[in-house]
Amino acid sequence: MGINVKDYLKPHVSLSMNERLDLVRRRFTDESHIAVDQEAFRNDVDRAVLFICPAQVFKLNEDEDSCIVNFEDCLECGTCQVARRYTSWRNPKGGYGVTYRYG
Repeated sequence: MGINVKDYLKPHVSLSMNERLDLVRRRFTDESHIAVDQEAFRNDVDRAVLFICPAQVFKLNEDEDSCIVNFEDCLECGTCQVARRYTSWRNPKGGYGVTYRYG
């Protein structure tokens, strides 16, 4: 039983973003590891946190003019730290969070 070189020469299969996100395993508690200072959020003209998160964790609650945090969708990439003025992020408790498969 030898190695088939032709298998190694096959083109790489590209995955869409949704297919890649399906490979991420998540395990979270009921306690959020992300917090938003709502008053500072309301005073921010750009509200960049609504747009910079690749997992779209942050949503605008138009009725209350506040930021909803869907922490269960977090990829733990740290992008929200760019908006550090009003977001705080910490690692989830041990044994919780995300696990990436296949890079």
